[in-house]
Amino acid sequence: MSTGLAFGILAVYFLLLIVVAHFTSKGADTNTFFTANKQSPWWLVAFGMIGTSISGVTFISVPGDVGKVSLSYYQIILGNLVGYFVIATVLLPLYYKLNLISIYTYLEKRFGFWSYKTGSAFFLLARTLGSAARLFLAVQVLQLAIFDNWHVPFAVSALVTIALIWVYTYKGGVKTIIVTDTLQTFFLLTALALTIILINNQLGLSFSEMVTTIQESKYSKMFFFDDFSYKHHFVKDFISGAFIAIVMTGLDQDLMQKNLTCKNIGEAQKNMFWFCCTFAVVTLMFIALGALLYIYADKIGFAIPAKTDQLYPMLALGGHFGTVAAITFLLGITAATYASSDSALTALTTAFCIDFMHIEKYEESQRTKIKHYVHIGFSALFFVVIMIFYAYSEQSIISAVFNIAGYTYGPLLGLFSFGLFTKTPIKDKLVPYLCIASPILTYIIDSNSQAWLNGYQFGFEKLLVNGAITFIGLWLLRKSE
Repeated sequence: MSTGLAFGILAVYFLLLIVVAHFTSKGADTNTFFTANKQSPWWLVAFGMIGTSISGVTFISVPGDVGKVSLSYYQIILGNLVGYFVIATVLLPLYYKLNLISIYTYLEKRFGFWSYKTGSAFFLLARTLGSAARLFLAVQVLQLAIFDNWHVPFAVSALVTIALIWVYTYKGGVKTIIVTDTLQTFFLLTALALTIILINNQLGLSFSEMVTTIQESKYSKMFFFDDFSYKHHFVKDFISGAFIAIVMTGLDQDLMQKNLTCKNIGEAQKNMFWFCCTFAVVTLMFIALGALLYIYADKIGFAIPAKTDQLYPMLALGGHFGTVAAITFLLGITAATYASSDSALTALTTAFCIDFMHIEKYEESQRTKIKHYVHIGFSALFFVVIMIFYAYSEQSIISAVFNIAGYTYGPLLGLFSFGLFTKTPIKDKLVPYLCIASPILTYIIDSNSQAWLNGYQFGFEKLLVNGAITFIGLWLLRKSE
């Protein structure tokens, strides 16, 4: 695919997003930006959430990781479904009952000022790092497809990418995001299905032959029950998957902000249940795609890159599956990443404005100014973090994202769990120190687990360790009766 064609496709794509933003942001105020006036149809939210949850990490890293861990990622997805059930039946009713805009306001009602600020601060840290990692992946692809050929520095590519997100989100906020995410999810799923079809054509396989070929390949193992010390043992991945869903969706302002734009709790729960079913099917397609990519690479003698995140882009953009595959890949990765990053930028702006700027106490004209400045500030922060990833990242981005989650979402898991399952008051002023100490202790335990725990390796379940340390710490900080 020529550089000019790639640029033209993306130019039309972003023009479409900007046109959508123009119409959805008409008459928008700060309330529209934060809550979409609570008028979002549940089915629109559910469909758009697929793109937000999948992101560019799933689009590239999950297929790339199949060569290392086979199909074991689906163990986490099965756990995710349990977590989504908890969100729909426990967390969403709580948020609607309290009529929250920022979900971290709950922590102030339950514990006090310092717990509230600490919880929101950890979300800001977690979502900034996680979303910047996802966006970094998309910038890499755009660099490979377009900007390298024009000798444009990576920093300029990153700056342009972030600026485009800002342009179509700065006014309409979550109302615009719900519509653009629906559009981007459509492109993402179309790209996924077309890529699988085109690879099958290259391999000369029918659908049933594709299933058989994957089952008989060395990449087919999905469940690992044998060695409990292995970091992807089924129990570890399944339990981790449940809690990853709870914290990275249910305790995350980004995904919950969309749910809270539904008209009532019934529609929000309907959205979550339908999202669960679709998400499970779509992720299964992604790991099947990963197996097919490796099978194809083995067949033609293609050298697997050291960074397996690069396998899918190299094959798709290298012309192995034809121009249509290259175009759909470019649209798919762009749609997946932007669907995740645009909503993250809006959620970060919302959380900071509500939780730290207390924007509700100002007049509308002042609110608009504050919102714009905060939106620009987080866009600049995204750029800085992306450049840090560019300089230092060596591991698979999906591993990086889950590692970040393990350390940054753990205190949120502990705070919300303690709040929901106990009625014990705590010494609120000490909570920030506890929530800083908990990830540090988790890191020390993880680094020494093989020596201290007879060869045991922590995988994604370090999130549980982190949350448990926070929970125990809160119990020790309880006020005496």
